[in-house]
Amino acid sequence: MALRFYNTLSQQVEEFSPARNNTVRMYTCGPTVYDYAHIGNFRSFTFVDLLRKCIRLNGFQLQHVMNITDVDDKIIRNAVAQHKPLDEYTNIYTEAFLEDCRALRLERPEVLARATEHIDEMASAIGKLSESGHTYTTDGSVYFKIASFPEYGKLSHNDFSGNIAGARVDVDSYEKADARDFALWKAPKDGEPFWDTSLGPGRPGWHIECSVMAIQYLGETLDIHAGGIDLVFPHHENEIAQSESLTGKPFARFWLHAEFLMVEGQKMSKSLGNYYTLRDLLAKGHAPETIRYLLASVPYRKQLNFTFDGLKAAAIAIDRLRNFRLRLETDRFPEGADGAAAARAAQAEQAFRDALSDDLNTAEALAAVFEYIRDANSAMDAGSFHAGDGAAALKFLDLFDSVFDVMKPAVKAGELSDAEIDARIADRTAAKKARNFALADQIRDQLLAEGIILEDTKSGVRWKRK
Repeated sequence: MALRFYNTLSQQVEEFSPARNNTVRMYTCGPTVYDYAHIGNFRSFTFVDLLRKCIRLNGFQLQHVMNITDVDDKIIRNAVAQHKPLDEYTNIYTEAFLEDCRALRLERPEVLARATEHIDEMASAIGKLSESGHTYTTDGSVYFKIASFPEYGKLSHNDFSGNIAGARVDVDSYEKADARDFALWKAPKDGEPFWDTSLGPGRPGWHIECSVMAIQYLGETLDIHAGGIDLVFPHHENEIAQSESLTGKPFARFWLHAEFLMVEGQKMSKSLGNYYTLRDLLAKGHAPETIRYLLASVPYRKQLNFTFDGLKAAAIAIDRLRNFRLRLETDRFPEGADGAAAARAAQAEQAFRDALSDDLNTAEALAAVFEYIRDANSAMDAGSFHAGDGAAALKFLDLFDSVFDVMKPAVKAGELSDAEIDARIADRTAAKKARNFALADQIRDQLLAEGIILEDTKSGVRWKRK
């Protein structure tokens, strides 16, 4: 099946391939580093990680740029309140974000672009927009004239005809769906950080940051621009207006947006007490791969209802995957190979690939995996799964995990490594051979106390982490 995505711009599922050679040029909106990222943020970032892997699974190369917004209204407000320099304040949350990404096994984009490292380029772009009549200046701030871009609204599919009156908005983000001239460059206020540029002193607005960095690293027309559904308006709409006014070319061919995350059926908010950062969930004892599985399990264009029962179900699903792999690697099967088993593995692999290629349908992809595991376990129980069938089964599991990446348990600080566990199991085996059963039991109990479960089978000792 050809790779297909739902394009917010056209409101249709379209076949996708990169515009030039074999490399997908993709820009995704990264974090605004004013606080720890919450699980709603990580729903979007996990979607982007799956998107990266699906693109490569379809044989394409990838040049992916993600921004780090390290200057905006909220950041400045918080940094000033805490009496910290801007870079000192944002570095704390930038490093925390990258640490959280590693915990969730999110691949690092090819380019991480910090807004504050591209201020001069932003000032230059704003100057060009001014030269072509797309801006006006008031009290040292530069605003984009919405009326100068007749296609405004084509991404959000809002009809702004008759509503483009020149009203201005100074804040970086706003919810009201009306067309307002937005700030490209903000004059400095007392006590706020600013940069001296060709435009004079000040700082960029949020929207211009992404346009300038995307074009600088990926060219005037991107293959994919992706982010959360909350960014469609005004952020992405404004990006299109200023970028296409700057270049005269389409800004992005495909726009992909992940739907909202709810918590126990409600919008996540601090006032409801259901606001969770990744760190909150890890502190409650939930494994990062369990959180990743739940975030990945619902197709990105559907709302995800994040529940603690859902986390338990995710943990059970991962256990089922790991136990199947453990059975493949440690059970003894009849010699030979079964052509039917190989065909079933190939069928499951194709169903898995097709589901992901169909607009990243992760639910159908997971269904293909668990249907295969059920069939394979039944064949093992019936004695019709052979030693020669194991390679195809393991290959399919490896393919699955190259995308979902949940099979290997996270090792917490201070926990035993796999090699240390294997060494202790070897010591236990040696103790049993020497008929020192007290020592063997002691080693088993010590491992159990450290979260390692041993299972003695006719094929040997199997182990797994709790």
